Amino acid sequence: MKSFGRILTAMVTPFHQDGTVNYEAAAKLAEHLIQNGSDGLVVAGSTGEAATMNKEEKLELFRVIVKKVGNKATIIAGTGSNDTLASVEMTRAAEKTGVHGVLLVGPYYNKPPQEGFYQHFKTIAQSISLPAVIYNVPGRTASNILPSTIIRLSEIDNIVAVKESSGQLEQFAEIIRGTSPDFMVYSGDDSLTLPSLAIGAQGIVSVAAHVAGNAMKRMIEAFLAGDIKTAAKLHLALLPVFKGLFITTNPIPVKTAVNLLGLNAGPFRLPLVNATEQETAKIQEVLQLIPAI
Repeated sequence: MKSFGRILTAMVTPFHQDGTVNYEAAAKLAEHLIQNGSDGLVVAGSTGEAATMNKEEKLELFRVIVKKVGNKATIIAGTGSNDTLASVEMTRAAEKTGVHGVLLVGPYYNKPPQEGFYQHFKTIAQSISLPAVIYNVPGRTASNILPSTIIRLSEIDNIVAVKESSGQLEQFAEIIRGTSPDFMVYSGDDSLTLPSLAIGAQGIVSVAAHVAGNAMKRMIEAFLAGDIKTAAKLHLALLPVFKGLFITTNPIPVKTAVNLLGLNAGPFRLPLVNATEQETAKIQEVLQLIPAI
């Protein structure tokens, strides 16, 4: 399996002021991200406000992004939900847009047992030929996909990676230890990028790469080259940036940051709301902390 890359940015979805998807701005943002450290993009994930987007909007967004940067970056489509049959339908439709893979979130609200997780992901993966990435994010789904389940799922041919957002390095290690060397484990937490690489992770599905992609790329390159001192220095410099972009519910801080940089991400869809004045001031301070590369 060819690598998806080291830095996949979980891209925000730009909206017009009337709340409709701004596809032109999305294409421009995608190009900017690929030019500034990202190897690929996750489109219509949590950071992309996918929960408030309908099927037609997502599919058009996939088509627009593939057309703009699909020849030079990995495009992963967020197609999972807590309804297995609906996820199969959405994932099959996304496959026709030309994306390179799909991201399948753990079913939220249902809180399935581990066998339910297994059957859910197996059913979706076997309905397509695209490579699939499992997304474990207990903080949003209210249930954890255990390492043993991820290891079992990794034996399905086109389940090739996991975005692990449990925040537990021990869980990362169990997955890496129990899967084949070509199974890719991505951190879903920017602050764990370097620590997870140190135990064998592939890279990061990042929020912070919207604004700090070049510095993050340099950090990863330094680590892979054996320059641990430089990698650690960059990690420590980036840490307040990583933390500052989560001072309130994601993606409020990062979308605010993107707008502050003049990249036109637009407003939010309810129930998300604008950052407060105090939060915006803090985000402006965070942007000043990004290491120059």
